[in-house]
Amino acid sequence: MEILKGILLESEEYYLDIRKKIEKKLSQLPQGSVKARGISGGRYFYLQKRLDKKVVHKYLGKNKPEDLIKKLKMRKALNSELKKVKEALKILQRTKGRQRG
Repeated sequence: MEILKGILLESEEYYLDIRKKIEKKLSQLPQGSVKARGISGGRYFYLQKRLDKKVVHKYLGKNKPEDLIKKLKMRKALNSELKKVKEALKILQRTKGRQRG
């Protein structure tokens, strides 16, 4: 039983460390999404994000912001990974609650 407790403790420490690293990366990445608008035959790009209850648009220019799009995709992937890590931590917490002795 002690071996199992050790494994669970190591797993929890691992997931807590991963969560911290993911949250640090997320804090450095931009939020929102890139939207293209067609105005007078031209195509213009905007960063769209929510601030409190308002949706705001920031003009990015005529050229497609590939670097920003790449960062936003990375943010989406990290959010997905963070969700899995939080679920694993929740399972570990439930398991700890069930342990006896």
